[in-house]
Amino acid sequence: MSEERQIPAVLSIAGSDSGGGAGIQADLKAFAACGVHGMTAITAITAQNTVGVDLIEAISPEMIIAQIKAVAGDIGVDAVKIGMLGDRPTIEAVASGLDLLGDVPVVLDPVMVSESGANLLAVEAREALVTRILPRATVTTPNIPEARAITGLAEAGQPELAEVIVGLGVKAAVVTGGHSDEYVDFFFDGERGVEITGEVHPGRSAHGSGCTHSSALAAGLALGLGPLEAARKARELASRAVAGSLDGIGSGPGPVNALGL
Repeated sequence: MSEERQIPAVLSIAGSDSGGGAGIQADLKAFAACGVHGMTAITAITAQNTVGVDLIEAISPEMIIAQIKAVAGDIGVDAVKIGMLGDRPTIEAVASGLDLLGDVPVVLDPVMVSESGANLLAVEAREALVTRILPRATVTTPNIPEARAITGLAEAGQPELAEVIVGLGVKAAVVTGGHSDEYVDFFFDGERGVEITGEVHPGRSAHGSGCTHSSALAAGLALGLGPLEAARKARELASRAVAGSLDGIGSGPGPVNALGL
């Protein structure tokens, strides 16, 4: 690893969105907006646009591990954001890849369903995500449907969901509020339960907002922020990105705009 690097380097382990709205494409934009160097280990290639997902092709476990090993050995990794994993072999490969990185902060965005409704995580792989990846994470950032799928609590609210998820082994959880009427995120780290609010922009496209939020949180950790402060900064960036979402990019919901284009 280079000893001359001054800027934090953050690794996104996630899927590729050919439409540029979510996945690693959104992650790299968020990393740039936060002032960190972004790197990728691609877990799957999706053929998608603003309307839907047409095809998903998984990357081999060997290639996933090789990507992680390549950047870790040369550049170094100051934080990790994990997004779309897809299936059990991918989850096992990522777990092995994390073993190569040492004690770096990890943000898990438990991607299960795309904005257009496509299933991005096999149902039979959810247990592996919870047992193999979640306990390795510093922070996880599920939305309310994802948090309910992880916990099995179909009617629970954000505070209860966050508490149960932390009980599964993650250090802190941010249950995001984009699927609620209040748009409030709830942070819990085993001791503190904190509501995180921000500007709300109903009617604006949120395609890629979850990826942007979790990537910004990982960038904050790489820059030395604590989990709560990083979550607050991430909410601010995600809110700005939604406010400036790019109408007219495709015929469906356009991507969020982390870079203020």
